[in-house]
Amino acid sequence: MEFISDVTLICHSRLDWLFLFLFWFHTTYGDISYSFPEEMKPGSVIGNIAKDLGLETGVLSHRKARIDTDGTDHRYCDINLRNGELIVSDRIDREGLCAKKASCILKQELVLENPLELHRISLHIQDINDNSPQFNDDKIDLEIRESTVRGARFVIDEAHDADVGQNSVQQYKLVLENPLELHRISLHIQDINDNSPQFNDEKIDLETQESTDRGARFVIEEARDADVGQNSVQQYSLKKNDNFVLVVNGNTVELVLDKELDREKQQEINLVLTALDGGSPQRSGTVVIHVNVLDTNDNAPVFSQSVYKASLPENSPLDTVVVTVSATDADEGVNGDVSYDFGHVTDEVKQLFSINPKTGEIRVVGNVDYETTASFEIRVKAKDGLGLSSYATLIISVTDVNDNSPVISLKSLSSPISEDTPPGTEVGIINVQDRDSERNRQVRCSIQQGVPFKLVPSIKNYYSLVTTEKLDRELVSDYNITITATDEGSPPLSSSKTVQLSVADINDNPPVFEEQSYSAYVTENNKPGSTLCSVTARDPDWRQNGTVIYSLLPGEVNGAPVSSYLSVNGDTGVIHAVRSFDYEQFRSFKVHVMARDNGSPPLSSNVTVSVFVSDVNDNSPQILYPTPEGNSFMTELVPKAAHGGSLVSKVIAVDADSGQNAWLSYQIVKSTDPGLFTIGLHSGEIRTQRDISESDNMKQNLIVSVKDNGQPPLSTTCAMYLLISDNLAEVPELKDISYTDSNSKLTSYLIIALVSVSTFFLTFIIIVLGVKFCRRGKPRLLFDGAVAIPSGYLPPNYADVDGTGTLRSTYNYDAYLTTGSRTSDFKFVTSYNDNTLPADQTLRKSPSDFSEAFGEFDESSEV
Repeated sequence: MEFISDVTLICHSRLDWLFLFLFWFHTTYGDISYSFPEEMKPGSVIGNIAKDLGLETGVLSHRKARIDTDGTDHRYCDINLRNGELIVSDRIDREGLCAKKASCILKQELVLENPLELHRISLHIQDINDNSPQFNDDKIDLEIRESTVRGARFVIDEAHDADVGQNSVQQYKLVLENPLELHRISLHIQDINDNSPQFNDEKIDLETQESTDRGARFVIEEARDADVGQNSVQQYSLKKNDNFVLVVNGNTVELVLDKELDREKQQEINLVLTALDGGSPQRSGTVVIHVNVLDTNDNAPVFSQSVYKASLPENSPLDTVVVTVSATDADEGVNGDVSYDFGHVTDEVKQLFSINPKTGEIRVVGNVDYETTASFEIRVKAKDGLGLSSYATLIISVTDVNDNSPVISLKSLSSPISEDTPPGTEVGIINVQDRDSERNRQVRCSIQQGVPFKLVPSIKNYYSLVTTEKLDRELVSDYNITITATDEGSPPLSSSKTVQLSVADINDNPPVFEEQSYSAYVTENNKPGSTLCSVTARDPDWRQNGTVIYSLLPGEVNGAPVSSYLSVNGDTGVIHAVRSFDYEQFRSFKVHVMARDNGSPPLSSNVTVSVFVSDVNDNSPQILYPTPEGNSFMTELVPKAAHGGSLVSKVIAVDADSGQNAWLSYQIVKSTDPGLFTIGLHSGEIRTQRDISESDNMKQNLIVSVKDNGQPPLSTTCAMYLLISDNLAEVPELKDISYTDSNSKLTSYLIIALVSVSTFFLTFIIIVLGVKFCRRGKPRLLFDGAVAIPSGYLPPNYADVDGTGTLRSTYNYDAYLTTGSRTSDFKFVTSYNDNTLPADQTLRKSPSDFSEAFGEFDESSEV
């Protein structure tokens, strides 16, 4: 009896959680190591790194301590800067990080700055039993023939557990369910031997499985004999062979398998069975037994290699053939049909590789990345049609290709940096990583030309960015520093990173005026507060160091503080007039303006501002001769024999203004006889236009207007009184020479001046007449008589027209009028002397004395 049952494999492994075990050790290189179980909650304490390294907790924050992960950007732990504890910052799954590796170590780095210090931290991740064993399939189907030999083995796919060590699969249990009983019944048929033994067929065909057990019996149809008893068939004989023996049990003839068959060695066996009776003579019958050995699935597929090795460059194109595995099965038909598949593999392998179930070709179906996985170990299964299988190992070594550019990370940067930072100062820390391997991982770093910085290699793959020369913010305030990292792969790959660095300002530049000196022009009589000019100073420094404040330096102008004349806007530099200026008082002065920045300490510079006061026509011409003095008038005598063009008198006037404002012009605006006298337009000389006749009125009154050339012009008028006479005796009593015309605008002081002049001339005429009578009959001299035109008082600030005024103070006029010559000459002398009659000795009369001798004027003496 045999028993057949379904088999269920149950894998169970249970391990308790490991308690947190922390340990640390120091190496001569500053390394430290911790061991702790996976799946710790974020925030769990791994250890106190400050205590283990012998560091003060306050140093961690001061030196900008941080945890960097070697070779990846993912950070699994962090440091508490307050107490120095190393804590879990993200989920740590040992199976995801290290798969089936016996040891799982994470490399971390503790970076300290000022100075740069690097400590390597090794985190040993311990496995916990967080994964259950799993079979590839939910159900395993086996096809086993009943003729299978005892002891035959059938391979079952093992269960897999993602854990390692004691947490992985340790044992299996087999439970038999629903036993099945099978009973075999054999029927033995006996015959009598009454004839010669005869077989029904000349040949007997037998079909047996090659895996039939030794001792298996095959019933052979007996030979027939008509006789009975001893004459019937008494014995059988079988030709000797290696596989079968003949067993006769009564009438039952059984062919017993004495040695297992092997179809793969012999597919057919022909046996000759002979049946002998007991008669005499003895007769026999033969039959050929053809044994056809049927195939059973007794051979599992066999790989051509137990271990296949292949090399695959990373980033290989899709559908690239990695390797072709091959297995053969000695069986035939469905038992020898081999199909290929992967054994238990991870999802990553399934996403990267595929296997052709018919040909065994393994192809690339995903992106193979050396930096992610450098090698794969894959179990390949070959299975025949009825379930026998075998396994081979495929090891795929991924070769590195230079497909990763260097990654530049800015770990620290001091920005802004003061412009007085000395050369050699570290301003930043750069870290460079390349995920490739070997030569592809070797990186060279460079910095752009033309910047005052350089890269200095530091610890491992760290570089220090240091200054090479003194900085000047006024030349360059911001730097864009481009750092280039190039690996040594073929072809080489490179990457760049731009670091922006600002330069902080110090007060190292004083304000500088745009001009070396400034000139301001202002017209006199300006309004207080009017703007004269603007000074501008530039300070290339920044913010308060570059903020310019303007002020006037203390000084004096004409004995008064400069602040009483000018003021400057401290913010804009605009200079304003505090008072109104008078050109006639002073024409120019200089002040000093200081520009000071707002730095600490402040810097300053000075500039000179020259202020020029320009003249405006604010002064009317002032008549010096004839000059009214009190209530007297001045008059002059004109000889009756004067010819046309003779100089009679001269009007002398000055103007306190300058330039064209002091250019004077003279004009007779009213006269007793308009055609008798003329006046020089610019000289003021009064001359006769024609010879004097007897019919001309003895009393000639002239109103002269003196006008300057300003805009608008200003003018003044004066009255000139002339007597046409050769002898004072001929002059009637002069009572009043003033005009009383109601429309006259002559001022009282002009009337007095005219009276004074007239008095002077009358006196002079009397003297001349007296001299003439005394010398009658004597030879006539050059001058028979003269009338002096005295110099009026000239203020010292009046100047000649070819300068800035109308008349220099050192020049005076003396006029000599002859009574005996036909013409009168006007003489210029350099200075006033005693030979010239003073103004107070001219003919003077009171206004009442001239009222009878002269008519009345219609015009005023000043406009």
